[in-house]
Amino acid sequence: MLGWALTFLVVALIAGLLGFTTIAGAAIGIAKIVFLVFLVLFVVSLIMNFVRGRGASH
Repeated sequence: MLGWALTFLVVALIAGLLGFTTIAGAAIGIAKIVFLVFLVLFVVSLIMNFVRGRGASH
């Protein structure tokens, strides 16, 4: 998911350099949303790992 955010960021930077401001704005908006989803899933993963602990002996 972080890879998608970086991809959209690169697309936005290239589009901005070439003067396509509408495409750049849309791509950076998508990159922000994807990065936010990545952060939320990462935090949830950390919390779930902490809650489970290392005591599972299956």
